[in-house]
Order: sequence, then structure tokens, then C-alpha cells
Amino acid sequence: MNKRVFLIVLDSFGIGEMPDAFEFCDEGSNTLKAVSTSKYFKCDTLKKLGLFNIDGVDYLNSEKNPLASFVRLSEKSKGKDTTTGHWEIAGTVLDKPFPTFTDTGFPKNIVDKLEEAFNSKILCNKAYSGTQVILDYGKEHIKTKKPIVYTSADSVLQIACHEEIIPVEKLYEMCTKAREILMGDYAVGRVIARPFTGEYPNFVRTKNRHDFSLVPPKNNMLSIIKENGLDSIAVGKISDIFAETGITKAYKTKINSEALETLLEIQKQNFNGLCFVNLCDFDMLFGHRNDIDGYAKALTETDSYLEKFLQNIKEDDLLIVTADHGCDPSTPSTDHSREYIPCLIYNKNKESENLGTKKGFNHIGATVLDYLNVTNFNNTNLNKDFSLLK
Repeated sequence: MNKRVFLIVLDSFGIGEMPDAFEFCDEGSNTLKAVSTSKYFKCDTLKKLGLFNIDGVDYLNSEKNPLASFVRLSEKSKGKDTTTGHWEIAGTVLDKPFPTFTDTGFPKNIVDKLEEAFNSKILCNKAYSGTQVILDYGKEHIKTKKPIVYTSADSVLQIACHEEIIPVEKLYEMCTKAREILMGDYAVGRVIARPFTGEYPNFVRTKNRHDFSLVPPKNNMLSIIKENGLDSIAVGKISDIFAETGITKAYKTKINSEALETLLEIQKQNFNGLCFVNLCDFDMLFGHRNDIDGYAKALTETDSYLEKFLQNIKEDDLLIVTADHGCDPSTPSTDHSREYIPCLIYNKNKESENLGTKKGFNHIGATVLDYLNVTNFNNTNLNKDFSLLK
């Protein structure tokens, strides 16, 4: 019988500051605790799985008999961004963080290359909130047709353009060129297309966002699964995060509900391998916008889908629910936060176990490969010693 692993990443769902959070100015961050204060927070399924039993989650009532094994994971890599988190899950631990350009923006030599590639001057070149930058520069962009280029505390270059001024496909071409330029010492984790529409001051970012990531090092969880002849299915922005590599089929959904509906459809398929899902709304729509209630509503919606998923889970299925970093919507910051992540591991035939706190998101990738009985690969971060299946 085929073995199937469903790995679901609740993007930005941290569960409390890591010991080194002060190095990232993230002292006191706790995304779960912040969101749990909302009247819209209702996560009965996650509670039953064991979310509230995890180390440090002592502010919520734990489950007496949790269904899943549960563990709190800290990040080995020195980062707190989406690419770093997902890559570490897949077995790539970064020795140094991706470069950031928060203080001064991108240097002149890079700006000159971008403007030459775009055949246009650029606007902004500062660290900015994505919604505020189009409010402050949108009118000038429409008047001059110059693209808005900005960054954040994360390792990103983002390009915002009004869809009626610079069409989406043209914006994607610009991002591709920027990705080619931003290598070496300037190799940011992601170049992101940020199209928007509307009229000032009511500009709205559209769902046509697209991420252009660095190509990950070979021999990660996805490439290993694919090379062993198994299915490696990506849902949401997983294929973007891994630059389309190590994937046998991709479903490029744009919002949580679309990704969750796709998950339920894939659950009906007789595949053999991994279904890797990213739910981006928590981070993109609510964490970065300091919207506690919106975040809580999104969690409640996801919880209801997980309930449906569990009703149809098969004997040989393994479900893993986790995150990639934090993004506490209750702090003054609108950036990601350096937090522990939760990890819930459920199979009908396995008893629940409290696995405590462990170092390394790579425990997840090792668990996936262990469950799928994949061996004979050269990645020490993914060896069976790191598996959470004991």
C-alpha cells in the first residue's frame, strides 16, 4: 500500500520567542498567544491534536488525551524568513543568514544594474510596509511608470507595480531580471512581485503575487523524494520557495481556502510520497498587517478544514502540521519574529508522545523520509537520528 505524508505549514505560526530573539529585536514575541486573545480564535481540532500541550503553551488549556505526538522546534539557521524556515524543514541548514538591506536599501551598484535591466529609474529603495509603500509612492508610480522597489527586515527585494501601468507578466519579467542580478553577496532569499490595483488612496494588492526564490542546494527532502521515484506534490507557494526544483506536481494556489480545498482533493488521490502545503494568508494578510482578529479567523477556518481532513485520513497516512517562523501581530513590528514553531505528528496507528523541545526544523524532513522509508542519501541533516518517529 502507498504511504502518504501530508506536511502542512501554517506560515508564520510561531509559539513563543526563541532564546536568541533579542538578537533579532523580537523579545516577547508569541504569535499563538497573541492570536488566542481574539474572540474569533477557535481551534478545537488543533487542540485535540495536541497544540496546547506543547512546551511553553501554558496559557491555554491542554488536551487530556491528545491524538498526535507534539514537539516544539527551534531554528538552527540564523534567520526568521520563509525561505530559511522551509529550507531548514527540508534539510538545508544555513551557516549564515541571507543578506538584508534594511538600513540603507540596495547599494548604488545594484540599483544601477536594476535600472539598466528595467530600462527605467526606480522609486523608493527603502525598507517599507507593503501596504504603506503603495500608498506613499503609488501616485508617483502611476504618473512616471517607474516601478516601486523596496525591501523589509527579511531578505527580500519586492517590486510593486499597478497592473494597469505595468502588466503582471511584464512585472514578472522584471523580477526574473532582478533575480539574476541579486546573486553572490547580494543573493536575497526572494524577489517578490507585488502587483496592485485601484486608485489613490484606495490601492489594493492583488492575488497575483509571485515569489522568485534562490535555487536551493541539492539533496534536500524534496529532491531526495523525487529522485527515489516518489511523488513530491507542492501546494501554494512551496514550488516558488524551492524554485520549482524537486517537485513532481505543483498546485499554485493563492489563498488559504484554495490551498485547503486542494488539500482535500489531493487526499482523495492514490499518490505515493509527499504532499507539501503552505498556507500563506496568516503571514501575508494578517501577521504583517498586525491584524489579530484576521489571523484568528484564518486559524479557525483552517481548523475546520483539518477536522474534515482527519475524517478521511487513511491508516497509512502521516499528517504533520507545523510552521516556518513567527509573525506576532500584536507587536509594533510588522516583520517576522524569531520564534519556536509547533510540530504535530499524527498517524492513526501511533500513540501520542510529548517529544519536548528539539533543535532544528530539519527534524521534520528527517521524519518525512523515515516514514517513506527513503534511504541512501548524503544529507546528515536528514538522517534517521533526527526522525521524530520513535
